[in-house]
Amino acid sequence: MNHHLTVKELPESEKPYEKCLRFGAEYLSDAELLAVIIRTGTAGKKSIDVAQEILSRNEKSLLNLYYLSVKELVSIPGIGKVKAVQLKCLAEITKRLTKASRVREVALGSASSVAAYYMEELRHEDREKLILSMFDAKCVLLGDKVISIGTVNASLVSPREVFLCALASQAVHIILLHNHPSGIPLPSTQDKLVTRRIQEGGELLGIHLSDHIIIGDNQYFSFKEEHLLH
Repeated sequence: MNHHLTVKELPESEKPYEKCLRFGAEYLSDAELLAVIIRTGTAGKKSIDVAQEILSRNEKSLLNLYYLSVKELVSIPGIGKVKAVQLKCLAEITKRLTKASRVREVALGSASSVAAYYMEELRHEDREKLILSMFDAKCVLLGDKVISIGTVNASLVSPREVFLCALASQAVHIILLHNHPSGIPLPSTQDKLVTRRIQEGGELLGIHLSDHIIIGDNQYFSFKEEHLLH
């Protein structure tokens, strides 16, 4: 019968729970933080060994929680379906925490604040996702909606859906955001066509397209900052 080693069986100096209680979570290494979540190892491997195996994959960092699928996580000895789902949920929580912590900093006239708010949500996506961000007459963020997933193509993006969402939220100003999985946020011809179509439609309805922001890997491109919107 296989004996499953737990973090409690580690030497005192290596116990993540005790280390966290004594010094704080910020003193734990990436592997130790994951070991706390994983809790148990497998035959011949402690939970911290399993954590290090996760960290050693693709990105060789905690970013593997974003990029490894449930199937890929389960392929790691010591990670079953339940643990894999827990780790994926943990990754999603971190994205939402980052977004929630920045909501008060979002300013309609500041492309950098809007980009920062959506950065963690969009920069890890492996497909293009187009988001409509909506603001009221006082430039307060009302909410957002995913308009499309896939290539941001002018022939596929529906201005009707964009403005139905904006009208339903009583938005006066809107911002389009989408990501480039390549990590390079330079606008394509299609990006420019989408922007022009939405801007023209907004002018007819009295809904102002304030910006179109493209998210890359910790960088962004703003149509407004580059004077491509009037």
